[in-house]
Amino acid sequence: MPEITVIVKHEVGLHARPASMFVQTAAKFSSDIDVTHGETTVNAKSILGVLTLGAHKDTEIHIKAEGEDAEDALQALEQLVLDNFGEN
Repeated sequence: MPEITVIVKHEVGLHARPASMFVQTAAKFSSDIDVTHGETTVNAKSILGVLTLGAHKDTEIHIKAEGEDAEDALQALEQLVLDNFGEN
């Protein structure tokens, strides 16, 4: 299962609009995608799950994907986080 690690740099972390964008991006892919912060792992396609991670600014998250488009999913999610959710 491919996996990446990224650091959330958005001012509010992975909450509200950034969390919504993260979930919407993950939902575009058929692969199963999990995101982990600390000891908590949730479905990346679940807004409630992503919000419960409590991923604040400068937090490291781990994203895993399994399925036929796993690599594309990870690349899209990594780019979203690196692009600061469109607020560069």
